[in-house]
Amino acid sequence: MAVFTPEQQLQILSDLVAIQSANDHELQVANYLAKLLGDHGITATVLPAEPDADHKKAEPDRANLVAEIGSGAPVLALSGHMDTVSVGDADAWTSDPFTVTERDGLLQGRGTTDMKAGLAAMVIAMIELKAQGLPRKGTLRLLASRAEEVGEYGAKELARAGYMRDADALVVGEPSGWNIIYTHKGSVDFRLRSQGTAAHSSMPEAGFNAIPPLMEVLVRAQQEFNARPASDPVLGELTFSPTVFHGGDQVNTIPDSAVAEVNVRTIPQFDNDEAIALLKGLVGEQNRRGARISLDPYMQEPVVQAPRDSLLVRLATKLGERISGATIPVVGVAGVTDASSLLRGKGPDFPFMMFGPGNETMHTVNENIDKQMYLDFVQLYQRLFVEYLGQAG
Repeated sequence: MAVFTPEQQLQILSDLVAIQSANDHELQVANYLAKLLGDHGITATVLPAEPDADHKKAEPDRANLVAEIGSGAPVLALSGHMDTVSVGDADAWTSDPFTVTERDGLLQGRGTTDMKAGLAAMVIAMIELKAQGLPRKGTLRLLASRAEEVGEYGAKELARAGYMRDADALVVGEPSGWNIIYTHKGSVDFRLRSQGTAAHSSMPEAGFNAIPPLMEVLVRAQQEFNARPASDPVLGELTFSPTVFHGGDQVNTIPDSAVAEVNVRTIPQFDNDEAIALLKGLVGEQNRRGARISLDPYMQEPVVQAPRDSLLVRLATKLGERISGATIPVVGVAGVTDASSLLRGKGPDFPFMMFGPGNETMHTVNENIDKQMYLDFVQLYQRLFVEYLGQAG
């Protein structure tokens, strides 16, 4: 007999959405999950966040969580993040973003798709399996992370703590819907700072304008990245996107500083190191001409490559098609997941997939998820986890 009714499974998702964890407050989510798991005989460890890497400040309301059932090898790691993005303009939502509201079979609320439904489905699946005395072989290890949306700091902390060291495969419960993702692009976020000397705009020669050399770096970089022939048959093109620019504060003053941020989505044919080297070269050219530009690649997430036909993917495809009644495409995506941090050093033969309930409404007003898909993934995960551990190794 199941531990949870469908109504109770929906309530767990509602409880998680009600916890406002936009880029913070994951400790509240972790405590909720730890109690839920503990109430059903599963010990969970709440791990306080490490000090903020940029400002060296404590973050007392941020945390990761780890929980296991089973024992021994093989170890199947389950990844889900506890943070969400902000709601944006709350008045633009048709209902309270933190109260799950059902409309036409869709459950609306911030984090429903990205990715509290996937996290809830994994937790519920573990509780249901524990109640059945499963798995009889191997270990399921839940890695619930903080700060995935900005920096993947939680996944990095979990990796450094060794929680992936003995793992044999990884499932990320991000919203793929009825698609299986086995590879995704890498990503580098850069911050460029240009220093100049202020002066009155009537006497520009008395100062040094921080904006033109920075603009030249950005224009040259766009040209260089666009000219690269690098392309991947699954992941597509290498992309370079300037996304933030600030410079000056008054029209009649030569600006003494300017800041830009850019994002590069990398592929195996042109990786993060090559992207960093290209921008370093362009910045160096400007600095040799008298500019003072610094370059900080402050977030680096490598490309994730994994086998397309691993046992994990084959089992998920079979179960997904049986439950959904549709063909399950096995594809790559441009988006980045915690797998970039968790799989460092694992190599391209390590079994990985992103497979979780959701759709393309993540980060949008009126984010939502199909109710039946969420409930279906609770069932799918139970079968998948046991079948994989039974057949792996």
